[in-house]
Amino acid sequence: MKSTRDKVMQTLLSHPRATIQDIADNVGINNISVRHHLTSLSVDGYVNCEEERHGVGRPRLIYFLTDLGFEKFPTSYLKLTTRLLTQLKSAMPAAQVETIFEQIALDMSEEYREVASHLPLEGRLNLLKKMLSTEGFTMDWEKDGEQYKIHEISCPYYHVGQSHPEVCVVDKTMIASVLSIPVEKVSCVLGGSVQCTYIINQKTVAEPIL
Repeated sequence: MKSTRDKVMQTLLSHPRATIQDIADNVGINNISVRHHLTSLSVDGYVNCEEERHGVGRPRLIYFLTDLGFEKFPTSYLKLTTRLLTQLKSAMPAAQVETIFEQIALDMSEEYREVASHLPLEGRLNLLKKMLSTEGFTMDWEKDGEQYKIHEISCPYYHVGQSHPEVCVVDKTMIASVLSIPVEKVSCVLGGSVQCTYIINQKTVAEPIL
């Protein structure tokens, strides 16, 4: 039996831009309960919202699934992506496939690198968190003695990565690119960990000149 939370997400899947009242009518719960579930789903990164004007009066909030939210449902996009990567790997050497992934990651992080180059490390880490969030990751960081640790709590590539772990080079390259320093991956969800973790040794950090 589906939970109410699942029913809310299912409603957003079938009604891509829905109001609180739309969801309440479809799920069969009151508006207060809908707001509670939407807040929880937003915190987890599965749902987002935006204002929409509809005639005279205040704009209303429209809710929709994020890319991470869509990942919760089996779709043909996932199957197509997996099949494309399978064909790509069968037609090219492994090193060439990895180079393609690295270039994709560099393209994705390009607009952030210039901004990051003028920031101290912790500023770069905060900018990295913002960038990864736009790509569907949930990330946090902490300072632990002489190291900084970057934790990826959720990953939009998880399902693809189960068949094609090479995609992990994408986020690692984005992280190293924005921070302008090498990072070491010490745990991975594909290996059974609860999250992916990267570490930075402080002695390798060169602060930018401000």
